[in-house]
Amino acid sequence: MKRRIFLKSIPASLLASSYWTTACQAENGINPADKTVVVIGAGIAGLAAAKKLQEAGFKVSVLEAQDKVGGRVRTNRSLGIPFDEGASWIHGIDGNPITALAQEAGMTTFQTLDESMKSYDIGGALRKTSTYDSAEDEFYNILGSMMKRGSNDQSFASVFNRLYPEKQNDRLWKFFLSTYVTFDTGDLDKLSSTLYNEGEEYGGVEKIATNGYDTLATYLAKNLSISLNQRVSAIDYRTSAIQITHNNTVTQADFVIVTVPLGVLKNNKLLFTPNLPAAKQTAIQKIGMNCVNKFLLTWNTTFWDDVQYISYTPEVRDKFNYFVNLNKFIPSAHALMTFAYADYGRATETMTDAQVTTEIMAHLKDMYGTSIPAPTRLLRTRWSTNENAFGAYSYTAVGTEMRHFEDLSEEIDNKLFFAGEHTEADYFSTAHGAYLSGIREADKIIALL
Repeated sequence: MKRRIFLKSIPASLLASSYWTTACQAENGINPADKTVVVIGAGIAGLAAAKKLQEAGFKVSVLEAQDKVGGRVRTNRSLGIPFDEGASWIHGIDGNPITALAQEAGMTTFQTLDESMKSYDIGGALRKTSTYDSAEDEFYNILGSMMKRGSNDQSFASVFNRLYPEKQNDRLWKFFLSTYVTFDTGDLDKLSSTLYNEGEEYGGVEKIATNGYDTLATYLAKNLSISLNQRVSAIDYRTSAIQITHNNTVTQADFVIVTVPLGVLKNNKLLFTPNLPAAKQTAIQKIGMNCVNKFLLTWNTTFWDDVQYISYTPEVRDKFNYFVNLNKFIPSAHALMTFAYADYGRATETMTDAQVTTEIMAHLKDMYGTSIPAPTRLLRTRWSTNENAFGAYSYTAVGTEMRHFEDLSEEIDNKLFFAGEHTEADYFSTAHGAYLSGIREADKIIALL
């Protein structure tokens, strides 16, 4: 699946650092074993930080609100097929820290090919490959230059519609805007017209997890002290001993790393005493939080094309317009995964399973005929109303400045630290960004000794 294909790749050497330290012998004689660290959140960022700090000799404990580790890395296996509710792909395997981590963790992967695709218009009209490719080339040319004609106070949608009014109602262009922009960033009417292409990407092929992305979380969590179902409500950092309130219990720590998603911070689910610095509060407000919901459907038989991806171009943008064929990497799965983005993604969270299935099947019937069978099962996500996330991942909204990501990563008084994909200016919105942020904050604490 293409992700920020128009961005420059950066060499892995720019990120060179060891993943783990073995034992930390402080030059000033302070023993890390005498220092306690509480990590809030057992997502990829929190687990990466906790693992590195524990291996450096610190006393580390992790508090997780959910009943399992992983955060937004969640895999549902209830249908016998690993359904990754959050992260699914390693986006560019060259130099990506997730590549090596996946190998260590035993995560199996499959290289997905963007070229293995068929595109259908309404009425089941199969689109010519040349038509699709030509429009796609033009689309990426526009993405590569449009930011020069935008402004800080204008959204992507407003600038695009002004510059290319003839494309507003073109169904193929709606598909590109939805699947190649909204999916990777956020709502087009809120997305910055100057920063929509910010961030970096790794080179190399794209690989999707075939036995569950949560294998990474399980691996990182080994031998860590993790308390599940512990919802942190308050952090008091007025004194040297930080007070963390969770489930009506107070735990003290010398250092705290907050790794909760940006959506949780936006919804003021953590009470900080004193209040967070103004710059950090502004960053929380200004950076956007996207909604991408995923849907897995299974059948007793396969009726669709033997390709990796099936695109459909309905009149309504962001609505079940992209299908991933799981049969390509899980033989005989008889399963498709599809998506809903932005406002339509949020709207699905108020819909019943039957309503969602009807809407998805309407698109499939238009492509493959009304006689196709009904699905046997449906799995789905509701990320915008999930109290542990309130969204899928961060993006550069109108009003966002790139320094806001750095403001979110700033530690306070060398005792309160922040990690998560929303704190990585180069790799926000990605699992590898979350991982790198955890390593970064662990390194900060180690450097203090």
